[in-house]
Amino acid sequence: MIEQAEKITFTIGKSQTGQRLDVFMAQKDTGLSRSQVKHVVEEGDVLVNGLVPKVSQKLKEGDIVELTLNPAKDSIAVAQDIPLDIVYEDEAIIVVNKPAGMVVHPALGNPDNTLVNALLFHCKNLSGIGGVIRPGIVHRLDKGTSGLIVAAKTDEAHRNLSTQFEKHEVHKTYQVLVWGDVKGNTGEIFLPVGRHTTDRKKMSTKSKCGKEALTLWKARERYGIATLLDVEIKTGRTHQIRVHLSSRGYGVIGDSVYGGSGKMRDIKNAELKNALKKLNRQALHAAKLSFLHPVTGESAIFAAEVPDDLKELCQALRKYAGVNPAEGVRKNWKDALREL
Repeated sequence: MIEQAEKITFTIGKSQTGQRLDVFMAQKDTGLSRSQVKHVVEEGDVLVNGLVPKVSQKLKEGDIVELTLNPAKDSIAVAQDIPLDIVYEDEAIIVVNKPAGMVVHPALGNPDNTLVNALLFHCKNLSGIGGVIRPGIVHRLDKGTSGLIVAAKTDEAHRNLSTQFEKHEVHKTYQVLVWGDVKGNTGEIFLPVGRHTTDRKKMSTKSKCGKEALTLWKARERYGIATLLDVEIKTGRTHQIRVHLSSRGYGVIGDSVYGGSGKMRDIKNAELKNALKKLNRQALHAAKLSFLHPVTGESAIFAAEVPDDLKELCQALRKYAGVNPAEGVRKNWKDALREL
């Protein structure tokens, strides 16, 4: 963690002429995303030729850009003794299997009992780059999503991991239960994701300000009325998996925001209906996470078993559909896929 202010200076070359300041800064090895660059610019921690710039300022050859990385402020979030399912931990990072229902960091309506509160109790130090509310947080999972998340203990680890996320070098694979018999065995969804035009709490593939997003999927098990998918996201847009699958007509089971709960009323089987009612979140689990360790540079690969609530629902769906678990599909379907 930075103990005193650190200054980093860049000189703009000919090939960088015309670039926006935020784009240039996000491409440099500072660990800052474009949104973080916007924050530090607004805080006055970036100067261009000694003057406070706008985020959108176009750079010219010979410009001097100076970035000041200030020591982390004491976190507002309070340490709380909350159990953690720790998958891996060393001096630089900690990988946690987050349970569904846990919010990642304090926010309006969720001031405590978050992953950050738990990490502050468990760890002596966390990276300060995330600010006073999000120390150590490099990426996020939705409250209703279970699975793997990595947090940084040092600023150096945070910058390194942030750069890997920005360059799409971090690999994230999810297991997802969706409504419907998904057509095909594999596929991809390449649609922009941005803020919904009328509902600011939702995301949409039809936003005028959407950013490119790529989702890859593979069918794991089929139940006729539902499909279990392995999903890999190549970009990390907010609600990306839920929005992309919903746009194809395959809402994530249990997702009341993007249409994954509407088919509950069509289920007549009592046992299956009870299993669905017991699921109080979207059927989405971050099962695999891999990246290069920010200190050693070695490949780090982690896996988290599907939690009991999703296991039980899959078992109920198998029984309902007559699926042979060893094959992963109904006997009259011959396209069983090997696991990832």
